[in-house]
Amino acid sequence: MSNVFNFSAGPSSLPPAVMEVAREEFRDYRGLGVSVMEISHRSSEFMEIAERAEADLRELLNLSDDYYVLFLHGGASLQFSMVPLNLARISDTVDYVDTGYWSTKAISEAKRLTRVNVVATSEDQNYDRVVGFPDWRLSDSARYVHLTSNETIGGVQFREFPDTGHAPLVVDMSSDFLSRPIDTCRFGLIYAGAQKNVGPAGLCIVLIRKDLCGNERGHTPSLLSYGVHARHKSMFNTPPTYNWYLAGLVLAWLKSEGGLVAMETRNRRKAEKLYAAIDKSDLYHSPVQRPYRSMMNVPFTLLETELESRFLAIAERRGLSNLKGHRSVGGMRASLYNAIDEKAVDALIEHMESFEKALR
Repeated sequence: MSNVFNFSAGPSSLPPAVMEVAREEFRDYRGLGVSVMEISHRSSEFMEIAERAEADLRELLNLSDDYYVLFLHGGASLQFSMVPLNLARISDTVDYVDTGYWSTKAISEAKRLTRVNVVATSEDQNYDRVVGFPDWRLSDSARYVHLTSNETIGGVQFREFPDTGHAPLVVDMSSDFLSRPIDTCRFGLIYAGAQKNVGPAGLCIVLIRKDLCGNERGHTPSLLSYGVHARHKSMFNTPPTYNWYLAGLVLAWLKSEGGLVAMETRNRRKAEKLYAAIDKSDLYHSPVQRPYRSMMNVPFTLLETELESRFLAIAERRGLSNLKGHRSVGGMRASLYNAIDEKAVDALIEHMESFEKALR
């Protein structure tokens, strides 16, 4: 068992119980004599893995049969292009909410493919909040409304999701997917890179309402069509089989831990504990307004920035890994995904307090 607490924003920690199962089955999957990564995606063994993973995901989310579940290549960034290619035409208007780094990336890609209306932005507040829904400037004829539920870098999170009326709500949930219960019927499309809460990098999970599927514009490449992937049950070409298998193990683990209600309770407790330590301190500062603080990614700074490198060096020696903030914003960042034990948060708080005390 590792003595390191890994706060990486992604690729991130996997549950130790999942890693143990993967280790046991790595070279010999259930008596086959070969690894999961060596068997055909068309084999009965892998089909059983795929079907069980989808069933577990549907159960966790209480997802109706009105949605397809797709296990795709490319991570969430590929969805920045796939969404407008499949849901809009060049002359259409689509609405996007700008809450930080990843929503900006999504907006930039969408502008290559269709007309984008930015309905709200918190850029002038340095992305320290979510603009309230009453202040959004929605289009009358938008094909969809897109938002990023949790900004991994900036640490801003939607606590609730708006009713966007006739326009389907499309959400990038990469960094808070499966961290809390959601009412899935309110969304037209959800996509999430797996490497935060579901599995290793290289896999993206897409939930798409069936009436939105198969409407891609002409000349859309087959591998970028939701309709093609849905018709072939995510096996139009060879999928990332081992990533899919690991995701399935994580989904089973989530069920065994009590599902998403239990995850939300655990995640909220971890985050509140860390934010309380930041707020009571004279050294540390959270750049995010309290109502919008993420439960998944907690950025913070030291009031004396020259102390940051020393803080990180001592943290590494104490087994607190990957706390350095994203290169675009600096500072610190502790990612508190489902697999992060509360003991890790306690150890981080202990380091923060002892570091501050030593400066007095």
